[in-house]
Amino acid sequence: MAGLREQKKQKTRAAIMEAALRLFGDRGYENTSISSLAKAAGIGKGTIYSYFTSKSEILLAFCEEELACLHQELRHSIPAETPLAEKLLLIFMYEFRYVTRSKGFGRTLMREMIFPKELTTEKSREIEEQFIQFFILMFTEAQERGQLRRDIDLPLTCGHFYALYLMSLSAWYSGRLLAEEDVRAALQVMFEQALTGLMPPQKSA
Repeated sequence: MAGLREQKKQKTRAAIMEAALRLFGDRGYENTSISSLAKAAGIGKGTIYSYFTSKSEILLAFCEEELACLHQELRHSIPAETPLAEKLLLIFMYEFRYVTRSKGFGRTLMREMIFPKELTTEKSREIEEQFIQFFILMFTEAQERGQLRRDIDLPLTCGHFYALYLMSLSAWYSGRLLAEEDVRAALQVMFEQALTGLMPPQKSA
């Protein structure tokens, strides 16, 4: 019985998130009410509040889901010996596809993570810390394989690469990058430049 109840809870939660993905993308976040989410999910309004306290919390649930998917992708789909630049590219392109499966939804999700509302600041910070630890683990493994210097600040390095990803995502939303392959090509160049450095090679004496 307990197993069946848990399955039903997971199914209901998934229905709420699927409704949010669709409505936030079609109508916009601000124009989507809890009532409309409940109707789209086929449940009562009160049921939503037993899973999420607000629309913002629903968005944060997508971030947690994304993080779980990234961990799974890293463990099962990307060989451990993959060079760091390629590994970063695979991870961030996976994140790009996750976020932009609905253009309007993706814009809302990123805005909530970068500029969280006061009520969700603490939860946003917790998820952000989990993302940072995810990348620190990847960078630490790269250091052990001799793919990355050991004298760098790893949290700041996480921020550096994530900023490059956000730049590419912004360029896609503004139309400067038109397709997924354009985003991939831009990220590849920026990641390689970040890892090899922008200074010209020193001339031998």
